[in-house]
Order: sequence, then structure tokens, then C-alpha cells
Amino acid sequence: MSATFQPKSPFLRDFVARGYLHQCTNMEELDQAAQGPKPLVAYIGFDATADSLHVGSMVQIMMLRLLQKSGGKPIVLMGGGTTKVGDPTGRDDMRKVLTDADIANNIAGIKRVFSKFLTFGDGPTDAVMVNNADWLDQLNYLEFLRDYGRHFSVNRMLAFDSVKLRLEREQALTFLEFNYMILQAYDFLELARRQNCVLQLGGSDQWGNIVNGVELGRRCDDKALYGLTSPLITLASGAKMGKTASGAVWLNEERLSSYDYWQFWRNTEDADVGRFLRLFTDLPLDEIARLEKLQGAEINDAKIILADAATTMCRGADAAADAKETARKVFIEGGLGGELPTIDVARGVLDAGLPVLDLLVQAGLATSKSDARRLIKGNGAKMNDQAISDDTLKVGAGDINADGVIKLSAGKKKHVVVKVA
Repeated sequence: MSATFQPKSPFLRDFVARGYLHQCTNMEELDQAAQGPKPLVAYIGFDATADSLHVGSMVQIMMLRLLQKSGGKPIVLMGGGTTKVGDPTGRDDMRKVLTDADIANNIAGIKRVFSKFLTFGDGPTDAVMVNNADWLDQLNYLEFLRDYGRHFSVNRMLAFDSVKLRLEREQALTFLEFNYMILQAYDFLELARRQNCVLQLGGSDQWGNIVNGVELGRRCDDKALYGLTSPLITLASGAKMGKTASGAVWLNEERLSSYDYWQFWRNTEDADVGRFLRLFTDLPLDEIARLEKLQGAEINDAKIILADAATTMCRGADAAADAKETARKVFIEGGLGGELPTIDVARGVLDAGLPVLDLLVQAGLATSKSDARRLIKGNGAKMNDQAISDDTLKVGAGDINADGVIKLSAGKKKHVVVKVA
């Protein structure tokens, strides 16, 4: 792509302006295709390794959302087939082998996420969700090798980062995993044939796999296909997007409360606010330009706008409003908000005395007893807004506060209400 090239299609123009662009196989040709009389059809694949996606997948979801808002047609490809293999990209070990029942359950959970971001239906720009098990499960191995395996060079496959890094670290790479990039390329070919899909979107770590699909389409069907990737999203601090001390930031409500989801966005680092507003909201770019210029305490107003917009999109306006009100009560009034995460503890357990280390772990404020002990020694643990100084403390019925609960805190921003059952 020429450094001076300026896209004319609304999709690519906004794609670039919002910071999604990392690499493209042929920007000029893709821009022309995006201006064609028919909607641009593009897909992203998601393997069903869990029953919810997490914030690390949000860039990909938002790219599909932008495509649809720009008049294109998104395809959400569920990896019912490729999940049985496991993508080796970015991993030092093989993924857990899941049963068909596990995969079906995970796909059902992931489907609920996409209905919040995309409009599904039968219209020309309505999104569709397909499952690559529909074609991968039917493959004849010998025919597949004969028809498609001959288009892949092992020499080149060994040079891809997903393979090379595993080998350099002397971590085992199974032949099963080695096949993943071939299957992903074949997915693109099948979607081109079945859905007239011409574009695969993905993260920068998928570049090699995407290029394989582009080339397979050209070699097998003489079809012009394109690949477009987004950069790896890291925080200004250098940390990986979507990872916190207490685990992944899940998109599904049953995995993570709306309050915690709202708080994740509210706690965005100052230097990331403008970038995250562009990537993870639909706010107009001129409004974002105004917000990212805010300085000092005023930057918190922009963070609240980010948290409201991101939570509304994923959890709904009511959930965002409740989370915001809970935060106000907790941080401004010092009280308990109705949307704080809660856990139940039996009265008999409290009467017997529950070790505070166990309670902090149970509440999700620490990942282990050792982690809880470090939290206490660092003066980060509180009970009913009072610092916990003794890691041998046993929490009892006498610790129930005037609201009839026990409030546990880790630092200033993480709170859990312990209800007595």
C-alpha cells in the first residue's frame, strides 16, 4: 500500500481513521471492491474454546460492526471444526481437546454476544453466523490432501511466527496443530464459494494464516480475495489488553458482572482514552478528538463516557446506568451500590469463623491464598472499608455491617459484597 493512498470507501476510510489498520494484502483493489454495487462481504473466525469471548476479541467484533455500519455484510464464522484442532498461534502448548458437546455449548454462549453488536437476518447487509464444521467434518482426508495440500509449502509454513516461535522455544508442535493454517485457508475458500466472501479480517497474529487463504483462492478458483488485519492492542503500560489481576474480562454477563465490565473501561489509563474511544465506541471522531484533549481530573469524564458507551453496547443501557450509579455510590458516597458483585456465604460458616484468605479468594479478589496474603501485606485488602492487617484473621458473624452484609475490597476500585445465606 502506498503511504499516500487515501481510501475512498466509507468502510476503509473509517477503518483507517479509527486505528484498526495494521496490514492489508492489496488496499487499492480492496477499496475499489468496497465501493462496488454489491455489499462487501467479510468474515472473522472465532474458535469455540470457551462459552464467552473476552475483551481481547473486541477489536475483531468492532471491525465487523464497522463493516455493517458502512454497508457491508459481516460473516461470523464459528470454528466448530477448527476448535477440534486448536490454533497454535501465540501458544507454547496444545489447547485442551474439547468434546462436540463442549463445543456446541460454547458456540451457544458466544452467539449471545454477537446479537448485541450486529444485526442478523436475511437482508443484503444483515450478518450471518456459520459453522466451519459444516464443511470440515465432511472432508475426505486423501481428497483434501490431493486437491489442496499441494498448494502449501512446508518450508514456508515453518517460517510463520505461529510455528517458528514454538520450535524456537523447543515446545512440541503436533501435526494436528500444524494443519490448522491449512484448514483456516480452506475456510476462506469455502466462504468465497458459499457466501461470495472476499475479505478476511483478523488480528495481526493471523496475518500468515490469512495470506494463505488469499493465495488459495487465487490458485484454486482464480478469485481475488483480500486480507486486512488490526494491530495487537496493548495498554500504554505495555500490558496485554483484556487481562487483569483477577482474570479475563469476559463479555457475557454470567461470566462477569456489568459493574466489573463498566469498571474495566472506567479504569482505562489516561494515555489510552482517545485510542479506546475510537476503537471500542461508535462516538463521532470529532467528539473523540475533543474528549482526548481533556487534562487532569477532567480526563475522568472521558473515561466515564467510554465506560458508558462500551457497556451500553455490550450489556445494554440499563446495565450501564446501574453500573454507573453503583460506582457513584461506592466512590462518592462511600456506600454500597446495588450492582456490586456478590457472593453468598452460609451463616454457619461465619459462625465457625472463615479464614480471611479463603474469603478473599472466594470473592475473586485474589487468585490464591498466597496472592491474598500479598494483598494484605501491601495494605490493599479492606473489610467494611477498614484495612485488613492480619492474614490469620477469621471472619465471623460479628463482621456483618449495618447493611446486613460484609463489604470486601481490593485496592480502591475492586469491591465485592458478601451476603449471609
